[in-house]
Amino acid sequence: CSLPVGKEKFHKSQHWGYCNDVAMLVGEGKPGIGGEPLPGQKLKSTYSVFPEGMGSDGPAWVAFDKQVLSFDAYFEEEVPDKNQELYRIRHCKIYFYLEDDTIQVIEPQVKNSGITQGTIVRRHRIPLPPPHEDQFYTIDHFNINIEVILYARKYKIIDCDQFTKNFLRKMGVRLNPPTGRPDDPYTKERQKILDSMKPLRPYERIDTLKQFLDRDRHVLRFFCVWNDPESMFHDPRELVLHYYLSDDTIDIKEIIPVNSGRDAVPLFLRRDKLPKYAPTGLYPPGTITSRTVLNVLGKLGRYILDNRKTGAVHQEFYRDSDLKIGAVINVWGRKIILCDCDEFTKEYYRTKYGIEDFTPVPVKAPPPPKSEKMFPPYTGFGSEEDSLCSCIGLLPKPPQKDFKKFMEKDRSGMESNILRFLAKLVTDSPIDKDRKFIISYFLSDDTISVFEHIQQNTGILGGKFLERGRIKKPGQELFKSEPSEYFNAQNLFVGARVCFHGHNFFLVDADEYTFNYMEKHANEFSVADIGVILKKLKDITELRSQEIRQVFAATDPEHTKVIEYEPFRDLIVSITDGVFSEHEIRTLGRYYSVREEYEMDLHFLLAVAQEQLKKNNFENFEQLSAVLIYNDREKCGVLPHETCRTICKSFKLPLAGDDLQALLTMFEDDRKQVEYKKLVDGLNWRKNQIPAFQTIKDPLKTEDDWRGQPPSFAVKGIKYLPLLDDLFGKEE
Repeated sequence: CSLPVGKEKFHKSQHWGYCNDVAMLVGEGKPGIGGEPLPGQKLKSTYSVFPEGMGSDGPAWVAFDKQVLSFDAYFEEEVPDKNQELYRIRHCKIYFYLEDDTIQVIEPQVKNSGITQGTIVRRHRIPLPPPHEDQFYTIDHFNINIEVILYARKYKIIDCDQFTKNFLRKMGVRLNPPTGRPDDPYTKERQKILDSMKPLRPYERIDTLKQFLDRDRHVLRFFCVWNDPESMFHDPRELVLHYYLSDDTIDIKEIIPVNSGRDAVPLFLRRDKLPKYAPTGLYPPGTITSRTVLNVLGKLGRYILDNRKTGAVHQEFYRDSDLKIGAVINVWGRKIILCDCDEFTKEYYRTKYGIEDFTPVPVKAPPPPKSEKMFPPYTGFGSEEDSLCSCIGLLPKPPQKDFKKFMEKDRSGMESNILRFLAKLVTDSPIDKDRKFIISYFLSDDTISVFEHIQQNTGILGGKFLERGRIKKPGQELFKSEPSEYFNAQNLFVGARVCFHGHNFFLVDADEYTFNYMEKHANEFSVADIGVILKKLKDITELRSQEIRQVFAATDPEHTKVIEYEPFRDLIVSITDGVFSEHEIRTLGRYYSVREEYEMDLHFLLAVAQEQLKKNNFENFEQLSAVLIYNDREKCGVLPHETCRTICKSFKLPLAGDDLQALLTMFEDDRKQVEYKKLVDGLNWRKNQIPAFQTIKDPLKTEDDWRGQPPSFAVKGIKYLPLLDDLFGKEE
């Protein structure tokens, strides 16, 4: 077939090929069969001037990330519709992004140029001018002092930054010397016209920006007093003066007391420069102006501005150097005394002027002493707190309770926060002498309840003896203004005598929880503070150390270094002559006691635990076993001690913490892991019931079952040698 005329060049650069089994025209970059170039085809080099293998192996968008070449350039723009200029010189920046060979052209904005400036060419790959429009600009096409054509516009590159120079040198490019930047003819002509013009009036510029930037938000504060002579009572008026260091202005605000009868105004003096009072009085309007003029031709009325300000009237204003403690300033005819200032003002004057004396000026009489607020006496209606609330405000409110104390000291788990004491009546009646009472003190709200222990064949009906509530101390006047005193936790201890509504009680014992709580909070209870007790005992027995050692040694003839509690108590009572209370002696004996540990076997623990579970109707053994098996991820039949304890607590097993701890310890293996299957089988009283022991040496009782009987764990033996060593030191 024959080719049309003029298509030979197109035929040489283009040829037919197949892509996805579709015949199409492909470019000249594709070689012929076997990679051989076609007739008239010029293959492009795959690599740059550097051979393959040099440099980083990473892709260009990683190796050249955020690396840009910057060139300074300009171009000429014709102006065909103006006679004043034929062309313009517009300066711009050419950015070449190395990661993807894209180019961006930006013209910096010039103020009042009247030309839309900014981005001239957005960032993208720009093709070469014809006849190579199928290729794009690369780094090889850029150098200093050359011209590049971007979309038919010719740009002259005159210089580049230092990074660009270093990069081009590393690429093997020989840089041309930079050229100068030509000036725009029209801009140059306009500048000549502006330079030749003279202003018609001498502008005076006062720069206050530096002072504003240095001293902005820095304010001096003075406390002032103005003795108003026109006031009816001539009382001093309290003012606060603010001096703003940013512009030397002053404002004054008046402090208006409550119920003074004066109207509240925003400011006593609005913010402005405060002039000093002139000797001749105030200047008339128009005397002080920003500019002055001179009459040069008399009646003809020709005036010129006075650059020297020979006839100007200068007015002085108050500055920071004029303000100090004790100074009197004139505020538009009002004499104001500066009495004191704040700490920032003192530091400012101490640093700038070296002033150290900031003694305030006493101008006000000391305020009269506040009269003590007296409340009317209690009327007898309602409680004292409720009657007092009706005297505090017009709208009576119920008395507020200590909610924080209630939340901290309320019953929580095994912590009851109730102190219980065994008490007897102090009476000569033989019938009432044997009556036993349980006095409970509730720490959450400081209330007391009394319960009488039921005894058979006494003829006295036991049960609740005193309703729970706060109890006043005896011997107080009923109708008085001061609040009454109530019994608190510190007034109750073993050996104390208390009177509840005319009934005298003697506290003879307490439960184990009460002793432990008071010893744990020894800072609140001095009778349970072993440090205070030892110091008190040391002060009494310090001069009789040898005698007391012999007395204790005589009580222990077998030299076992241990004596029983009753002889120990008698010795302490005789040594202290009855100064120590029974609770202090108990605390001393408990601290130096010999505690015998009971050996409880597994069957005994399981029998007691099953009895507790049976009483509380606990039967969720299958669910408990399922949860334990679920937590055993390795299915080895054992779990950590804490994990089993947490799961048992989540099921709310009705067992005390110590009993549960002992049971888990019994079922531990050599690696301190609990065999939970055996534990659940042992607790299951439905399938594996253990018969209850007929003789239990130490029955486990809950706290609520205490009725004043002797405690299960009693102090029997006392190690007296550590006590003597703590009192008198170790004997040589």
